[in-house]
Amino acid sequence: MDKKSLQQVLGFLSTPPLWKNNLFGLSQFNFPLDISAEDAAISGSPHSILGKRMESFFEALLKSSTGYEVLASNIQIQNAKITIGEIDFLLKSLTKNQHYHVELVYKFYVYDPDYQEELERWIGPNRKDSLLQKIKKLKEKQFPLLYKPETKEYLSALQVNPQDLKQEVCFKAQLFLPKHLMQIETSSINKECVAGYWIHSEDFFGKDYEHYLFYSPKKQQWPVDPQYAENWHSYEVIKKEVETFIERKRSPLLWMKKSEFEFERFFIVWW
Repeated sequence: MDKKSLQQVLGFLSTPPLWKNNLFGLSQFNFPLDISAEDAAISGSPHSILGKRMESFFEALLKSSTGYEVLASNIQIQNAKITIGEIDFLLKSLTKNQHYHVELVYKFYVYDPDYQEELERWIGPNRKDSLLQKIKKLKEKQFPLLYKPETKEYLSALQVNPQDLKQEVCFKAQLFLPKHLMQIETSSINKECVAGYWIHSEDFFGKDYEHYLFYSPKKQQWPVDPQYAENWHSYEVIKKEVETFIERKRSPLLWMKKSEFEFERFFIVWW
């Protein structure tokens, strides 16, 4: 495995589940303890979109485990040659008599306190998606797909009864709070997922940040620990990159190096 892929896998593994046990009526899938990132045989293009990259990590990690067999992955369910949905993973536990349907989710959310309800406040950094939208899709589309007539034939070939499958979600997330609200309490969400903060562009263009070094990771690198960045840039250089993002109404993620062993991650939002 190349160095960058290993860093991404380690980032995936170290990202906590967004909640523990059960929330929204959805149970979290727990990784077996014997998984080793170094032993995983990663497939797929390193340039694939973040979601597909995370799926390849999930599959490779489980295949390296002694606890699970991956029966199938990325199953396209079709009706008259039209895809009506996709099932992420079908797994078999090798330590107990249980089959699983697992949907994988890996997200980055910022907390917008302007929303009235707490769980409404977790949104994508570009305001194009939200936690509650994803939960709705899981509960109303992705999990019910298992019981569609079109899925039955596929499962029969695997000798799997949909009624015997336990449905769980592996929902990992990195969360970013407003910088001025970093001590906020989140009642339902795993606080271990808080990875950094977010600020408005005008805050970054002030004087508080001009003495540090920065790196703007591509989206495939977002899960990686900032300590692995190799090419740090001055404030003046990164400021020009940020201005381009903001003009395009995109919220960049930045890593900031404050000292040899101190790093911060934060989004600069355009809205």
